[in-house]
Amino acid sequence: MSSKDEKNLTQVVDRISKMDEPTRSTMQRVHDIIMAAAPTLKPRIWYGMPAYAKSASTPALITLRMDERLNLAITEKATFRAAGGADGGLMPAAWYFETVDAVTERRIAEIVRSVVD
Repeated sequence: MSSKDEKNLTQVVDRISKMDEPTRSTMQRVHDIIMAAAPTLKPRIWYGMPAYAKSASTPALITLRMDERLNLAITEKATFRAAGGADGGLMPAAWYFETVDAVTERRIAEIVRSVVD
């Protein structure tokens, strides 16, 4: 890992560590899920949020936000695929969550892998 990548990772971990509980633990878990699902992604702060990109010099593909609810989002820089079925041409781009159970963990990993693959 380059020193810039290490600095960016430290900034993301620091940002998460400053959150209040239980948000901090949940966001740390989601960060860990993202990194396990796509270890080639590079974490960094993007518009004040933890984010993940293919490299330190490319746009973020995934962001984590903490508003009233926690949010996993795919940015407009990712390749989108229409949902199909009842959702037709709509393209899912954000998921809100409050906690992470096993089902949510698997879905987050699927979403992350779909962005990277």
